Amino acid sequence: MTAVINHKTGGVFAIAPTPFLPDGTLDRGSIAQMVDFYRAAKVDGLTILGLLGEAPKLEPEESVTMVREVLAAAKGMPVVVGVSAPGFAAMKRLAAESMALGTAGVMVTPPAAMRTDDQIAGYFRQAVAQVGADVPMVLQDHPTVTGVVMSPAVIRRIVEENPSIVMLKHEDWPGLEKISTLRDWQARGDMRPISILCGNGGLFLDCEMGRGADGAMTGYAFPEMLVRLVALSPSQREAAQDIFDAHLPLLRYEHQSGIGLAVRKYVLWRRGAIAHPTLRVPAPMFSDRTRSEVEFLLGRLGVRDPMCAVPPVA
Repeated sequence: MTAVINHKTGGVFAIAPTPFLPDGTLDRGSIAQMVDFYRAAKVDGLTILGLLGEAPKLEPEESVTMVREVLAAAKGMPVVVGVSAPGFAAMKRLAAESMALGTAGVMVTPPAAMRTDDQIAGYFRQAVAQVGADVPMVLQDHPTVTGVVMSPAVIRRIVEENPSIVMLKHEDWPGLEKISTLRDWQARGDMRPISILCGNGGLFLDCEMGRGADGAMTGYAFPEMLVRLVALSPSQREAAQDIFDAHLPLLRYEHQSGIGLAVRKYVLWRRGAIAHPTLRVPAPMFSDRTRSEVEFLLGRLGVRDPMCAVPPVA
């Protein structure tokens, strides 16, 4: 049985894409291939049906199929499922079906309509009540996408009011002081401990680890770099920084608004993680110029970090 996430969960949970065939239908044949890719990278777990998973573009039945087949291929590796939805009915259904299949927990992002602290806290009380207070939950804090700004104080309030929230997916930007504030409160006993895994494509992971993060939950196309960085950061900061610096140009390129997801899927396809780089429409244009720039960055990365070298296109 797959272990559930808790306040001590750390390491790297790779945000996995949803693979599609060229016609935009779900590529079920790529799912096991993709999970094997992440297992070879030695990640600690997977997160599916997030932004990289193009969750809003999926039919409910496709979402459940994705959960079922990822879990079958994961063979005990913890899997977190993004269940955010415009309404609680869809969230409740996907959370229940996912947990019944054996997922390690669910991830919830507040909707864009939330503005005040009371609204945000009230939303999470209702979300926990809908999915069940026994379901481990990840609180996703991603204001650059949602527009919902959660101060450290409101995060502490949400965590204290909902014991089933055991992890923060930290994606505020800038957000380093937020991590430090939460960790200082925990050290003084002013807030119960939670796991903090960081997103934003890993763009600030070097500094976030220094502020007390437990690891990463993001979708960078070289998850093995994230694994090495997280492992080295506590005791070998210079070595960890050298690895990060080698990947920073591609990290930055991958993090572009709009086109970033297409870039990430393209690199994952080039690496053999998925059979096709297809995004389901609506999708941004991936031009020949973009492809040329990505290939240039991949070539430079292979020189600076040979462990992540990708053979050139034939």
